[in-house]
Amino acid sequence: MSYAQRRQMSSNRTAAIVIVGLIHLVLGYAIITGLAYNVVKEKLEDLKTFDVEEEPPPPEEPPPPPEDTPLPPPPQVSAPPPLVRLDTPPPNISTTPVIQPPMPPTPVVTPPAPPAPPPAPRITQPKSVVGSLQGLIRNDDYPPNAIENDEQGTVSVVLTIGTNGRVSDCSVAGSSGSRTLDSTTCRILKSRAKFTPAQDSNGSPTTGTFRQSIKWVLQ
Repeated sequence: MSYAQRRQMSSNRTAAIVIVGLIHLVLGYAIITGLAYNVVKEKLEDLKTFDVEEEPPPPEEPPPPPEDTPLPPPPQVSAPPPLVRLDTPPPNISTTPVIQPPMPPTPVVTPPAPPAPPPAPRITQPKSVVGSLQGLIRNDDYPPNAIENDEQGTVSVVLTIGTNGRVSDCSVAGSSGSRTLDSTTCRILKSRAKFTPAQDSNGSPTTGTFRQSIKWVLQ
């Protein structure tokens, strides 16, 4: 047997199997449809018939209000209270103190120093206008009696100077050992000495004293 013959026989067998399958499907459908029809018919006969009342038509909606009529306010809906109230403690808020910057130091104003008081007038002492009083004694002033007795020495005197600058009094503070030389010294100084008078605190002339030593020496 050739290959072509074997192929033709296989095709014929396949077609025959398909035809047989289709026939079985048609017969099964017819059987199932007939049985279902009979079952439905029996059930419909068992059902009792009853009248069904028609529902009344819905009521007509009221006409909308005119546009000028204000609408009523909507009802206030309050939120229902919570079913469970929790005692929540307040939050712990920590505050940080604000540190103010330090204030600048207040400048210390030093009051100006008061003006210096004027200097107090200086109390002056008498001053000789000729300098040393030794120059007022000349060689011919040596007393003859003192020369004869060979008397010599140094006389210390304290002179009182008046406001006119003249010697108003003379006292011997230290004797030369010769009364003649002591008395001669006071006499010459009272007549010849001149002074710038002393001054008080107000600058006015006043009485003062002056000390001097006069030395008597024979030539």
